Amino acid sequence: MAGVNNRVKSTNDIELKDRLVAINRVTKVTKGGRTFSFAAIVVVGNEDGIVGWGLGKAGEVTTAIAKGVEAAKKNLIRVPVHKGTIPHEQLAKFGGAQVLIKPASHGTGVKAGGAMRAVLESVGITDVLAKSKGSSNPHNLVKATIAALGELRSPMTVAQNRGVSVEKVFKG
Repeated sequence: MAGVNNRVKSTNDIELKDRLVAINRVTKVTKGGRTFSFAAIVVVGNEDGIVGWGLGKAGEVTTAIAKGVEAAKKNLIRVPVHKGTIPHEQLAKFGGAQVLIKPASHGTGVKAGGAMRAVLESVGITDVLAKSKGSSNPHNLVKATIAALGELRSPMTVAQNRGVSVEKVFKG
């Protein structure tokens, strides 16, 4: 999924906001009848380049959300956000879901739906064009969006890897 080099080490001094992406009621049929439980997909982010996702399962909705938030805090990644948008176009796939995210000019807004919107807003992206292809399963959409964001490279990183100046990367 996301590269190892952009993992966030410590969450102690980061103010994270959580967003509930989807909640699913699941049923287990037993000899004594039906047992209901809940699965919640949660996205957390500081709206300044850090985002993570988690899945929580419990007998009550609030407990499932709390577990999802704790799980999300354990797999945070850092995303290069440049002037409210992403540095370059990126395509990613997870399971049956395929996502395409493109940078957009200032004032465009977040043109994305459902699960993708929650992830992009949590990371702090204000202008982006996004397209979901294939499955609309929220689990896979969140994972594919996080994978796409994890593969993004900042202009400074590209310039450093190539051994050239940042201006030369854009002229390229």
